[in-house]
Order: sequence, then C-alpha cells, then structure tokens
Amino acid sequence: MIYLAVCDDEEQSLTVLKKRVNALLREHGIHAEMTGYSQSRLLQYDIEEGKYFDLVLSDIEMPCIDGMQLAEYIKKRLPEALIIFITSHMKYAIDAFELSIFRYVPKNSMDSRFSHALLDAVKMIETRSNQTYCIDMPTRMEKIPYRNIRYIERDGKNSVINLTDGSTAKVRKSLSNVLKELDSEDFVFVDRGNIVNIQHIMKIINGCVEVEGGVRLFASHARLEQLKKKVSAFWGERI
Repeated sequence: MIYLAVCDDEEQSLTVLKKRVNALLREHGIHAEMTGYSQSRLLQYDIEEGKYFDLVLSDIEMPCIDGMQLAEYIKKRLPEALIIFITSHMKYAIDAFELSIFRYVPKNSMDSRFSHALLDAVKMIETRSNQTYCIDMPTRMEKIPYRNIRYIERDGKNSVINLTDGSTAKVRKSLSNVLKELDSEDFVFVDRGNIVNIQHIMKIINGCVEVEGGVRLFASHARLEQLKKKVSAFWGERI
C-alpha cells in the first residue's frame, strides 16, 4: 500500500488531478490510499499529527504555506517521502531541485510527463518498501528505513531500535523475531542482547563493536570472527 497526498488550493484542479492519479493507479494495478488537500496548512497539520505519506503531489503557488515551504517542512518530518511539483510556474524549478524534489511537472506538459513521473515514483517507493522495517501497532504505525537503524538492543521482552538521529523505537518482539522480519544480511547479532547494522560499524576493537555516534557494543567471542568477515566483505578490505 502506497500512501499518497495531493495538494492544490484550486478545487477544480485538485479534482482533476485526483481523477488522473486514480486512473493511472487503476490502469497499472497499484494499491494506494490517496488524501486530497485544498489547503496546504491542513496537509501540514496532518503530518504534525503523525500521518504518513510516501508521495506528495503539490502545486507551488498556494496561500499561507506555498509549495516550497511545504516541501521544506515535509523533508524535515518525512525525509523519505517523494515530492512531485505540478505547476505552471517554471521559475521555481531551480529551487525545487535544491530541495531534492523528485520531479517537476509543468501543467502544460501533463499529458506527456505526468504518468512517467508518477510511475517512476511508485517504482522507487516499492523498491524502498523492501528495505523498510514496519511497526504496525494499535497505537501507531511507522516505517523505518534500514539505513536509519544503527543497532537494536534487547530490553526485557522488547526490542529497542536505535536510529541515526538519536531517537529510538520500541517493539514488543524478541531480537530473533525482529532479525527474521528484517531478513537482511546487513543485520547481525554481536551477542545475545544486540543486533548491529554493519553499515554503521566504524571499527571493531578489543572485543567491542563501535558504531556511528561512538556507541560501543560488546561482541561475544563466538560471533566475533563471523562479524569481522561480514564487515570486511562490506568494506571491501581486511580488518
């Protein structure tokens, strides 16, 4: 399932865009949940309240919060979200590029460029979905990109996921179950209480694994040699 937001302050343009998106999704058998917004501030409020989007399609010139300001906000709150600008105002193209906007589609080129932009975005999102750990609980739903996970530690019956931004996410699952769900060679046990993402290992010294941020994790002797081989293969050189 792809979560998609469409934002345009002109009601008619919003309706037309939603119909175009729905038609493309149906044609290509893509399952998505789409939410439309005629006010950019309402989209911002929903994101503030924790609503998640994989893809945002937005006009640029809008009252209160314009598309550029909206994109800057989205990138801070949902850094993995892709943004496609659909607008008549080409003067913003350079700034949109600097904000890492996925695509910029002029309204006078919709027929030739829109479908490619949307389908390319969907393809990238679907590829990423295989590299994202999903937390689906009654109180919250969260998608965590693998590359944002530094290490995972046991806390009683829970597993605590430590992220690159210093935050944590807790799930009521054993480390073994989390590792099975990750299903990636990049995540390995260093001892019974810790799993590390080898992408974030800085060094292995004196029986400890140091990950980005200066955190050191004890590595059991039984796992140390295997860990060194995996890290060496990842780095492309001997440790």
